[in-house]
Parts: sequence; structure tokens; C-alpha cells
Amino acid sequence: MLKARHKRIALIVGGLVILAGVATLVLNAFQSNLVFFFSPTQVAAGEAPKGKTFRIGGLVKEGSIKREADGVTLRFIVTDTEKDLTVAYKGILPDLFREGKGAVAQGKLGDDGLFVASEVLAKHDENYMPPEATKALDDAGNRAAANKAAQTLKQ
Repeated sequence: MLKARHKRIALIVGGLVILAGVATLVLNAFQSNLVFFFSPTQVAAGEAPKGKTFRIGGLVKEGSIKREADGVTLRFIVTDTEKDLTVAYKGILPDLFREGKGAVAQGKLGDDGLFVASEVLAKHDENYMPPEATKALDDAGNRAAANKAAQTLKQ
């Protein structure tokens, strides 16, 4: 028969094993549902994961929205003013989705470089731009200004 002290130690060890198992399951579920944000420039640089879900954001390029023959699939270009990324989306777009406005799409990047969106996200305020998309556009604008200044100095 086990002594009272051994029973307590066995219960504590058993409790710790169960707690570690639960923590592992929770962290695994969290990691599999984690979705990262990338700008079109980051995607073009190869920073986005292949075959995994992530979000892209920027402005919908003027004149880029095209409806395909099936009548449901749309293609449009998301730009951060430095790089463009073509997005294909099958479904109903949010009412505030327009050319020249900010958009965030969630999906996967295909081997052919086409981003296949499973969801296009929008906020109720028509002036809304996600902070990540705003930062990506600002970064692209800063790089463009720096490149222009460098070209001016070379002349």
C-alpha cells in the first residue's frame, strides 16, 4: 500500500502531466489558427508562406476588377503602390469594396503567383483601412520617395 506522501506526489505528477497535455493542445490549436498579414511587396519578395493561409492588404487598383465567365468569380489587383498582386475570389464582396479603396483578403498563394482568397474583409466605415495595410502603404511610399531622392542625387 502507498503511503499518504507517495499518493500526494503521484497526484501532483499526474496533475502536471494532464496540465502539460492541455497546454500543448491549446497552443497547437492557437498556432494552426494564426493568420499573418503580408503586403504585396512582401509577397513579391517571397516572405509569404507557400500553401498556408495568410492575409494580404492594400488598395484595390483602379480598373482592375474583372468578373470571370462563370459570373461568380472576380479577379482584382491589390497594390501597396510599389508591387501588385492579383487576387481571385469566388463569392459576394462586401458592399464597401471598391476600386481605389483599402481591402484585406484572406487566402492562399498559388504556385502560379495568384492569390486565391477565401474571404474578403471589410469594415463598416468607408474610410477604414486596417493598420497593417496603412503601414504597408506608408512603407512602400517611403521606399519610393527614397528611391526618387537617390535618383536625383545621382544626376
